[in-house]
Amino acid sequence: MLQRLVIHRLPMPYINDELHHTGWNACSSCFGDTTKKRNRLVLPCLGSSRIYVVDTGTDLRAPRLFKVIEPREVFQKCDLALLHTPHCLGSGEVMISSIGDPRGNGKGGFALLDAETFEVKGNWERPSQAAPQGYDFWYQPRHNVLLSTEWGVPKFLVSGFNPADLGKGRYGRRVNVWDWTTHCLLQSIDLGEDSIPFEIRFLHNPDAAHAMVCCPLPGAVFHIYKTQDGCWTANKVIQVPNKKVSGWLLPDMPALSTYILISLDDRFLYLSNFIHGDVRQYDITDPFHPKLVGQVFLGGSIQKSSGVTVLEDKELNGQPDPFMIQGRKVWGGPQMLQLSLDGKRLYVTNSLYTPWDKQFYPELVREGSVMLQVDVDTEHGGLCVNEDFLVDFGNEPWGPARAHEMRYPGGDCTSDIWV
Repeated sequence: MLQRLVIHRLPMPYINDELHHTGWNACSSCFGDTTKKRNRLVLPCLGSSRIYVVDTGTDLRAPRLFKVIEPREVFQKCDLALLHTPHCLGSGEVMISSIGDPRGNGKGGFALLDAETFEVKGNWERPSQAAPQGYDFWYQPRHNVLLSTEWGVPKFLVSGFNPADLGKGRYGRRVNVWDWTTHCLLQSIDLGEDSIPFEIRFLHNPDAAHAMVCCPLPGAVFHIYKTQDGCWTANKVIQVPNKKVSGWLLPDMPALSTYILISLDDRFLYLSNFIHGDVRQYDITDPFHPKLVGQVFLGGSIQKSSGVTVLEDKELNGQPDPFMIQGRKVWGGPQMLQLSLDGKRLYVTNSLYTPWDKQFYPELVREGSVMLQVDVDTEHGGLCVNEDFLVDFGNEPWGPARAHEMRYPGGDCTSDIWV
């Protein structure tokens, strides 16, 4: 049995920042430039719009705070707020997507930082070119394209999920297509009302014109690809059916498919369903026709003794047992994923976003989250929980804590972009 060994803790100087996604100051997009080092981790804050830069190069075993960029600098120079995804660029810059503006309105723009000084340089998008809403993004220079997604209007989503907000344009529905060279918004692909396109991933092959995006409420994954006329289009290729239930927020329970990643060899896609509680493995050798080859339940809202009764289920014959590991009951559902470089170990955490955690899994807030390891069959497909691995954040000194994104110091399949 593997024991958790915390070798270092780096407390942030403020509370309620909502540390969410992270990114490196340099990645594979800088390949060939020997002056670049992956030695700074950029942490934009979803709640405060503050940006932390952490020095991981001086002592990898004891990261230290390098710089704090206060929200007002981002507000004044970019008119952006609720910062989400950072990616490094081959130009020597770091780009961070936004969900809104400082007034709580939706605004899908991008802030640029100098990757050496971390000065806020301004916006990546051209003036008046911001998308109506924003969230995640990925770029593919060989196809001169950047694709971005949409969560919703901040002043509504920060209070939690309210079904009354549906059908009013308060949640996202588009994948936005940008010209990588001119920074102009070219096209918006409509995936349907309240589809909430979340995480988007291109295949790692830089010549590939294929991407995948997950949509929480419909429990769907769309394949985004370039057509012969040079435009981009989308087809739904994965559908996780809703479950008819009693004892929950709605009579139809969505999977809430909140995260995907693609293995470095572009063979497998992994999908986490935060409400249903399962992680799925799909063979995407043919991206037009993914095949489900692995599935494991790691908590969720349909497990027995959850207070929810499943009345109709198109996939399962019964409700899963409560998920226990090393005598510890796991609350919440699988959310963030990270895959080892050889593709054999899938790491999972189970916190999404504080207001939504409190709403869907109050026990998670009270008990803290976990980090799990799922062993992967990379030959035939298949997932199996590693019972010997558990990182329990419930007993942290300033906890209980809830873990979100994971990063490898040497690079990983969710941050590296090859150009």
